Amino acid sequence: MNDDFHIDAYDFDLPETHIAQVPAPKREDSRLLVVDREKERFEQSHMNQFTQYLRGDEVLVVNDTRVVPARLQVQKETGGKVELLVLPPGPNPDPRFAEAMTRASRPLAPGMMLTIDGSSSPSIEVLEVAQGGRASLRFHSPGGVREALTHHGSVPLPPYIRRDESGGPDAEDIRRYQTVFARSKGAVAAPTAGLHFTASMVTAIENMGVPVVSVTLHVGPGTFLPVREGDLRKHQVESEWVTMGYETARVLNAARKEGRKIVAVGTTVVRTLESLVKEDGTFEATERETSLTIRPGHSFRGIDGLLTNFHLPKSSLLVLVSTFCGRERVLSAYKEAISSGFRFYSYGDAMYIR
Repeated sequence: MNDDFHIDAYDFDLPETHIAQVPAPKREDSRLLVVDREKERFEQSHMNQFTQYLRGDEVLVVNDTRVVPARLQVQKETGGKVELLVLPPGPNPDPRFAEAMTRASRPLAPGMMLTIDGSSSPSIEVLEVAQGGRASLRFHSPGGVREALTHHGSVPLPPYIRRDESGGPDAEDIRRYQTVFARSKGAVAAPTAGLHFTASMVTAIENMGVPVVSVTLHVGPGTFLPVREGDLRKHQVESEWVTMGYETARVLNAARKEGRKIVAVGTTVVRTLESLVKEDGTFEATERETSLTIRPGHSFRGIDGLLTNFHLPKSSLLVLVSTFCGRERVLSAYKEAISSGFRFYSYGDAMYIR
């Protein structure tokens, strides 16, 4: 088997001290590793210098999803504690129903009633339970799912960011684990490449003549799930809903005609654009589910550049980035980042592939 198709080829050693537990003091203080594919070289910088690496003929595409307080602490009627991670809904969801990943000492069962911590009576009914701890739920409270999350939920930080025993966020997390582009509520994880931007940076980029447009992909739990297949041709990333509005499609289609480069801010944008691009390289305003899994052999038609964070070893996101940039080149960049003290994962530093 070609090494590129085996997940073990995407492994690397990362000291635990390199896993960022808190964000940089300021968003634009994050470090930046620039990977120039044509000149085959790396350059170290900072995000506040990002505009120096733009030529002015690009279009930046960001994900405007907003992280919702999707983690709920609940109890069984027996008193047993359960943690729910309520998953992003599809379009036009019924406000009474939701899917959730569950964590409990003993599995849930259909018919169980759950009480939200701090509430006086059971309000969540377990309808079905599937493998892997996923459950279908019905919320009996008047305001349904959204009200329950608004009043009782917490921001679901990734498992490698350690806070209190429950893994809950602190006040700084609530502010910083959202991008400045966040508009459309629905994600259970932030599109982390967007965390490095400030409003003033966006203004400076637009003043260069570089449009900044948005798409929406509500990040689901697939971003945390490990690749369980050794052969990447057998691995499938969970489906997610993607949305592109008319203005974004217009700007991107004009960019294609003008020969501008389309730069994706984050892997979620890559999945969105590569799912919605047509054979001729144009885009159509639409909303639909995508099951696209980007792996070796994928032909990129929707993007020309990528700003992304540093990802977990043997993860589908590392495979995606390596498919775009080349596995050996990416692993070499990661090696330099580690030796130079770059910070990894959600609150870590950034890499710009151009």
